[in-house]
Amino acid sequence: MADRRLQVFHAVAKHLSFTRAADALFMTQPAVTFQIKQLEEQYNTRLFERRHGSISLTPAGELVLSYAERILALSDELETRLGEMTGEMRGPLLVGASTTIAEFMLPRILGEFNALYPQVRARLIVANSESIERRVAEHTVDVGLIEAPAKFAGLASRICCEDELKVICAPDYPLAGRRSIKPKDLAEYEFISREPGSGTREITDDYFRAHNVLPENLKTQMELGSPEALKGVVATGLGFAIVSGAVVKKEIQVGELVSITLQPPLKRSLYLIHPADRFQSRLSATFIDFAHRQLKELTQ
Repeated sequence: MADRRLQVFHAVAKHLSFTRAADALFMTQPAVTFQIKQLEEQYNTRLFERRHGSISLTPAGELVLSYAERILALSDELETRLGEMTGEMRGPLLVGASTTIAEFMLPRILGEFNALYPQVRARLIVANSESIERRVAEHTVDVGLIEAPAKFAGLASRICCEDELKVICAPDYPLAGRRSIKPKDLAEYEFISREPGSGTREITDDYFRAHNVLPENLKTQMELGSPEALKGVVATGLGFAIVSGAVVKKEIQVGELVSITLQPPLKRSLYLIHPADRFQSRLSATFIDFAHRQLKELTQ
């Protein structure tokens, strides 16, 4: 029910590209450009700076974006509430997930949820835990699944399952013959790390500190933004990484990688988060309960 021009503006502002926004909205680029022009004429101000083949938001555009996100979120909430009044489970569901959960745990959960509730339009946003937490706090995502407790005020956290992290390396890497290893022993080997802001990075840094190993003293060779990238680099024999056991089941089975248990074990909780100070729809509550059960089964 939100103004179509606001929806188009929001897409362009998020992608900072008329072409990518048009693709995401299944529109032509001239149609997107026309909608933005109409909005700029309505407010009698430029919303985007256009120069050298790129665009950026003007101060007025930044202001419109902050309101557009709230208006679109309220529009989605209205659709969900109306669906509940008629007894239907329908409407948009915006789910944010950290990279590990999104790539290796959530596709099956979203598929099964959609099979149960075909009128629900789920959209998945993937980023590291810090970014997802921020989006939930800003009310641009309904539910988040992350790898560390929420730090932002106004968020409710719910532990959904436990996940064990393990050392992985190539079969011919010097560590490959070990069945278990202590954190202090890892300081002698090349480390392939996740990027700052990642939930996995945060918990591994805390683990090393707790066992008297400063993360900055590790032989860090690279910082990478996804589990897939970590696995690819580790498979070349460049070093070891620490990842969720759920991430490497296939590679371990076919012999591409070797996993080694940390001693003491490194386990973490995965969290479902949502705004504590906002109406929670029956749709969001149903998805949270469903995801909680499914994740627990997946990680057992």
